[in-house]
Amino acid sequence: MKLSQTNDILELIKKAGIHEEPQRLSRQELEQLASDPEIRKKILQLFCSDNRNIYQELEMDSPYVNTHRDISFSPDSVQLHSHSFYEIIFCESGNIQYLINARRYHIHPGDILLLPPGTSHRPLFYDRLETPYSRIVLWISTEYFRTLVSLCPSETVSRLRSLEHFILRTEGTPYKYLEDFFRRGLHETEVKAPLWELSLYANTLSLLVHISRALLHAPKVYPLQNREEIDRIISYIEKNYGSKITLEETARRFNISPSTLSKLFYSKLEISFYHFVTQRRLIHSKLRIEQGDSMEETALTCGFSDYSAFYRSFKKEFGISPREYKKLVTHSIEA
Repeated sequence: MKLSQTNDILELIKKAGIHEEPQRLSRQELEQLASDPEIRKKILQLFCSDNRNIYQELEMDSPYVNTHRDISFSPDSVQLHSHSFYEIIFCESGNIQYLINARRYHIHPGDILLLPPGTSHRPLFYDRLETPYSRIVLWISTEYFRTLVSLCPSETVSRLRSLEHFILRTEGTPYKYLEDFFRRGLHETEVKAPLWELSLYANTLSLLVHISRALLHAPKVYPLQNREEIDRIISYIEKNYGSKITLEETARRFNISPSTLSKLFYSKLEISFYHFVTQRRLIHSKLRIEQGDSMEETALTCGFSDYSAFYRSFKKEFGISPREYKKLVTHSIEA
C-alpha cells in the first residue's frame, strides 16, 4: 500500500469522528467506524485498489520480529495467503471461522493461532460482521527461531518450531494472561522508546516460552467436526493441485452441477472456484521456489500448463514475478 493511500484512510477515520491512529482504536471506536457503511466501503476500495492480495506480505521490516494490529471491517478484505515467516495471531474480536490449509476452525476472541511458513490461511465470515475482526499479529523470522533453538536446544522449543500449526484457546483458561505479551510487544512498537527492538525480541522470547508451557497441558482445538461439501472439495483440491482440475470434472466427482459448485465457492469463500484453485497452486509454488526448484519445474509441478501461465498468475496475485520473489527470499535469508 502506498503512503498516500494510508493518509487517505487516516482522513476517513477522522471523518468518522475518531481522531486516534488505527493501532490505538478502542473496541467502541472500532464498532463506531464499522457502523458507517459509506466510510467502510471507501476504506476497502483503497485497500483493494491495486487488485492484489494485500495480506500476501513478502518481507519483514525486521530480520527477527515485527508486530502490529490488523483490523478487517468486511468479509471480503482478507484473501487466502501464506508467508515466508512464522505468524502468530491473537484474536481480539470478531465471530469468525479460519481456513488453515484444508481445515476449518471456529475462532473465539482470546484464541492464539500459530502459522508456520508456507501455511495457507484466511478468516471466513459466515455470520454478519457486527464487530470488526481485530487481531494483534506477530511475525517471527525463521532466523529468530533458529537462533532460539541454538541457544536453548530444548525438546519443547524444537517441538514448537516443528508444529504444523496450532490454535491455543485462552478465554476461560489459566492462559488468558498470554494476551499481555501481545499488548506489550505492540506497545513497544508503537512508542519506540530507546532499545524498543531489544525489548520486543525479549518479550517475544517470553511469549514463546509461555506458549510452549501452555501447549503441554492445554486441550487441543480441533477442526470443525461437521464436515460440509466445501470441506471435502477443498481437501480434493489440496491433494490434486498439481493435476488438471476443472469445474466440470470436480462437479461430477461430487455429484453436483457445475453451477451449484460455483455458487458454493462464492457463498462459502467469497471467491470463484478457479481463483481458489489458483491461490492454492501459487502458495505451493512459493514453497518450491524457496526450496530451490527451477521456475519451469515449479510451474509444471504446481499444475500450470507452462511457465508463462504461471508467471501471469503469480504476478497478478502477488504483484511481483516468481523470479523477483526468489530474489526477495534469497536476500532475506542472506540478511
